[in-house]
Amino acid sequence: MEFFNNRLRWALPVFLASLCLLLLNNNGVQASHNVYMHYQSLSAVNVKQIHRTGFHFQPKKHWINGLFFQSQSPFRLLPLPFHRPMYYKGVYHLFYQYNPKGAVWGNIVWAHSVSTDLINWIPLEPAIYPSKPFDQYGCWSGSATILPGNKPIILYTGIVDPIPAQTQVQNFAVPANYSDPYLREWIKPDNNPLVAANNGENSTAFRDPTTAWWVNGHWRILVGSRRKNRGMAYLYRSRDFMKWTKAKHPLHSSAKTGMWECPDFFPVSKQDATGLDTSVVGENVKHVLKVSLDVTRFEYYTLGTYFPKIDRYVPDNTSVDGWAGLRYDYGNFYASKTFFDAGKNRRILWGWANESDTADEDVKKGWAGIQLIPRSLWLDSSGKQLLQWPIEELETLRGEKVQLNKVKLNEGDYTEVKGIPAAQADVEVTFSFPSLDKAEPFDPSWESIDAQKLCSLKGSTVQGGVGPFGLLTLASEKLEEYTPVFFRIFKAQDKHRVLMCSDATTSSLKDGLYKPSYAGYVDVDLADKKLSLRSLIDHSVVESFGAGGKTVISSRVYPTLAVFGDAHLYAFNNGTETVTVETLDAWSMKKPLMN
Repeated sequence: MEFFNNRLRWALPVFLASLCLLLLNNNGVQASHNVYMHYQSLSAVNVKQIHRTGFHFQPKKHWINGLFFQSQSPFRLLPLPFHRPMYYKGVYHLFYQYNPKGAVWGNIVWAHSVSTDLINWIPLEPAIYPSKPFDQYGCWSGSATILPGNKPIILYTGIVDPIPAQTQVQNFAVPANYSDPYLREWIKPDNNPLVAANNGENSTAFRDPTTAWWVNGHWRILVGSRRKNRGMAYLYRSRDFMKWTKAKHPLHSSAKTGMWECPDFFPVSKQDATGLDTSVVGENVKHVLKVSLDVTRFEYYTLGTYFPKIDRYVPDNTSVDGWAGLRYDYGNFYASKTFFDAGKNRRILWGWANESDTADEDVKKGWAGIQLIPRSLWLDSSGKQLLQWPIEELETLRGEKVQLNKVKLNEGDYTEVKGIPAAQADVEVTFSFPSLDKAEPFDPSWESIDAQKLCSLKGSTVQGGVGPFGLLTLASEKLEEYTPVFFRIFKAQDKHRVLMCSDATTSSLKDGLYKPSYAGYVDVDLADKKLSLRSLIDHSVVESFGAGGKTVISSRVYPTLAVFGDAHLYAFNNGTETVTVETLDAWSMKKPLMN
């Protein structure tokens, strides 16, 4: 099958929660999966700290987010996760799937944590768990909406019958006490479900209701689905939020994209970086439609125009509508959700990263899954893509600082960044180069291959012209292990192409790991002959932001030598053109509160 790229060899698409056999496509190819019943309630006695993150959100133990299967390959399948943030009465709320009894998927509840800064978190009792006929076989993904009167409501997908049917419906839950800013208790009224697949929808591929928006006297929501191999964002309208009617046509759909999971639809300002409430429409607004593709296990978004009178969304002609489209993150990042932070007038994006080791390893270490750092999200001045940057609150965790300035790196040079613990750090660096004349020619045949493939062909050890240059993160002293994050510049027929890579192939000496070469192109003006990079390094995760957040890549890695105090950080250049580290600022990162 043509879509069996490097990622899909280890992560075949997951269709439903507990299927033992999954039909992948019209060719009739099937893959069998195992749910780890013997592990689901095996509580962690000792939680291993090696590879556990220091400043990313994760519970003290056990499984966070999603469904878990094992394929016949040695690597795990990506789950169908969710995490749903919300801001209410000065408090941020995070709802996420959690197994309170073990480090693999099973016994799933909607766990609930609260924060006043998106960094320090307090866990509360679970908000939702299977208990009624409309969700007795599962409480799956959903979204929160703030109704008039400052009243929050959750919409979520409930599973009403067992395998093999697993019919999906859309339910709601409300707080028991609106005056409680922590919203400790939630009620699931008996007039659920609100939306069922009664009008031609596929009831077994019908999930993940979005945050609602209000326009022209009606609330609107989307529900992700598919019709054969066509991805669908079904639209539903309601005047009172209780009685919903399906629109005659979906808000948007796209052929040959498969199931659309975790859709997200929201406005961004054309004028500045200020975030907008989900219901804002108008001339100074573009809209974003993001979907998580079950087939590729990546997320894609388009920018376009929403026509509220006819409830249609039309992507811009600069936004590719499909597998070759824009991504928030070109690495380990899935089932993301944005929300409008009314306290600071910004839109926040939050994504999740799964483990890249095995189920056995997760059981041994006692935990699995992390939330990536929340990111501010806004429209680039070009209007052609979104920009992302770690929320400003993250900087409160910065500790010791070291700097490098005007360090020249000739071909094969690398210089160590000393004075901070390199396993838990925040690094910002700007590289410059005197000329682009030595940029390698961009082979036109590369247009037909994924950037990830090009990165694997042109890795950090393959000599280039302008690049590869960047950072060697989580490196051992003698470089037996390292995760390079780097740029490589090519000369195409009409412009320069900048490739950004986060390459895990050399990240660990351990066998049995998924170690991909993640990559994406950076649409950046090189007139000043500079490129910037920020990397958040946290023991088993490296989140990297290229060119001010134009391209973002997150990798999960499991070094055996480059751990704790034995981890090192280097700036390097393996191109024939000399590169200068204009400025490099690196901070140690403190641990936040995770009670």
